[in-house]
Amino acid sequence: MADGSHAGDLSDFRPGRRAALELGVRSPLLEAGLNKEDIRQLSRGLGLPTWDKPAFACLASRLPYGTQITPQAVARIDRAEAYLRSLGLVQVRVRCHGEVARIEVEERDMARLLERGQEVAESLRSLGFTYVALDLLGYRPGSMNEALK
Repeated sequence: MADGSHAGDLSDFRPGRRAALELGVRSPLLEAGLNKEDIRQLSRGLGLPTWDKPAFACLASRLPYGTQITPQAVARIDRAEAYLRSLGLVQVRVRCHGEVARIEVEERDMARLLERGQEVAESLRSLGFTYVALDLLGYRPGSMNEALK
């Protein structure tokens, strides 16, 4: 089995990395010393249509550390993010804090999201979230690690 870990991932806390190593999962991009920019350049040179695809980490990374990961929780996050992408948002994360959906989008997309606030809240509430919040700090990879400090 192989994963998509790359050299840039070593600078961030990745709890799944230890499990992957214990299970013998290979990381060919990391083993080759490639970082995200290297991968994008190589992909573009090969004509791959995904060369500029936004980062898309494992859905389990949307849950706080210590939270049980269930198929239902991951599916709810997946549906919430798919809905938000259907609105034209590209870089989006729905961080699941129990019944709170904390939405992270790029700063330039915040106003557009707020314009549809009622619709967004109703849609995410229909997925089982009680509260829907927009993170005013915007999208940032690894934001769940902020609680570790």
